[in-house]
Amino acid sequence: MHFIKSKTFLVIVGLVILLAFQAKVVMPIVYDIAASSFFLEDSGDEVNRTSTSNLMTDTAFTQCNTYIANEALPNQSINFSEKPINAFSLGNFRYVINADIEIQPVDAAPIFKRYVCRIAYKNGDDTTGLSEADNWSVDGISGLDEDNVL
Repeated sequence: MHFIKSKTFLVIVGLVILLAFQAKVVMPIVYDIAASSFFLEDSGDEVNRTSTSNLMTDTAFTQCNTYIANEALPNQSINFSEKPINAFSLGNFRYVINADIEIQPVDAAPIFKRYVCRIAYKNGDDTTGLSEADNWSVDGISGLDEDNVL
């Protein structure tokens, strides 16, 4: 019986030592690694939390409009705004565009919609194919249909 108690005591002491080692040695190293730039990818396209207008956001706006006209609402007569309301860079060549469109149904009053488009440029900092739709990926559009999100 004395042997079982001492064995149990040693297991408990071992667990306490293991937990203390993890808390005092292992976890600070893990936190330092996670806080470092070791896992960051520097794409050259920084996050911009304020709406901006530059070559990339302007082209993203144009590509979102092209996608809406050709894929999302191909059988509708649509008038696009000249500029987006907001255009944000999410970094790593991903963008969020917010704009208004006017949809003109046949024999009805025009419908004004505000959409949000999430889009990514596939070629990184190579801007030679910026105007080609194949180099862009529309990740989602919302606001065009009240019942669902495209």
